[in-house]
Amino acid sequence: MPDGTQKKPSRIQKRNRRVILDAALEVFSKQGYRGATLDQIAAEAGLSKPNILYYFQGKEDIHLTLLSQLMETWLDPLVELDPDGDPQTEILAYVQRKLDMARDLPRESRLFAGEILQGAPRMGPHLESDLKPLFDEKCAVIAGWIEAGKIAPLDPHHLIFSIWAATQHYADFAAQVSVLLGKDTDPHQKASDHLSDMFGKMLRP
Repeated sequence: MPDGTQKKPSRIQKRNRRVILDAALEVFSKQGYRGATLDQIAAEAGLSKPNILYYFQGKEDIHLTLLSQLMETWLDPLVELDPDGDPQTEILAYVQRKLDMARDLPRESRLFAGEILQGAPRMGPHLESDLKPLFDEKCAVIAGWIEAGKIAPLDPHHLIFSIWAATQHYADFAAQVSVLLGKDTDPHQKASDHLSDMFGKMLRP
C-alpha cells in the first residue's frame, strides 16, 4: 500500500494458508522436497495452482515456511531438560517427549529428516543459530551430572544422538514398523517401556 502499511489477512486468507501448509506437509512428508510439486500440493489442498501462488512464491517458499514453524516445536523437548531436576528423571522424560513427538507429529518428523538427508540446504542457518547453542548447553548440563557422579559416564553428545535415533525411528520408518509389528499394532506403549528400561540402565551410575 502507498503509505507503507500492510493490510491484515482476512479470516479466509488465514484459513487458506493453513490449508495449503497442511497439504504441503502431507505431500513433502511423502514425496520429499524434490519429489513434491505445486500441482500435488494444490490437489491435496483442494485449491488451484494460481491460488497457491497467491499466498506463496513457490514450492521453496512453502517448504521454508513449514521448516521455520517446525524448528521451535522441534527444539521444545530439549529446552525442557531442567538442569536443576533429577538427572535420570529429566533424561527419561526427554526420551518420552521425543517419542510422543514421533507419535503425534510423524509428518513433521519426516519433513525434518528429509531436509537433513539432503544436507540441510534450507535449514543449515537455523541448525547453526538455534539448534547448536541449545545442544551445546544441554550437553554441558549432562556433562555436569556425569562429573557429579549422578549418572553413568556417557558421552553427552552421543547420548542425545542415540535418543533421537531411537525415538524418531518410529516416525521416520513408520511403514517398516507397521509391517514388522502388524498394521493394527500401536507400538507406542511398548516402545515407551522399552526405551525407559534401556536408557534407565544406561544412565545408572
